[in-house]
Amino acid sequence: MSLKVIYKITYPNGKIYIGKDLTDSINYFGSASGELIAKDFTREQRQSMTITKDILFESHDAVEINCRESEFIREYQSNNPEIGYNRWPKYRP
Repeated sequence: MSLKVIYKITYPNGKIYIGKDLTDSINYFGSASGELIAKDFTREQRQSMTITKDILFESHDAVEINCRESEFIREYQSNNPEIGYNRWPKYRP
């Protein structure tokens, strides 16, 4: 049974995206809206970017990963447009 993870992606502007990967792929960097992210960076800034990926939680249980993902999104407030790129669950100040 493969390991499943909840991860945090941090972009050069400090904004974050939290997601899950049920395959623990080393080269998977989330499914945040490229359109949304692109608005925050100039063409020049896009020429060279450092993006980090931190594993926040690991489990062999996909159900647990699916349930905990939204908990981490709320905890880190990555659904707050000022903090991150998650658009679900809807941010409520």
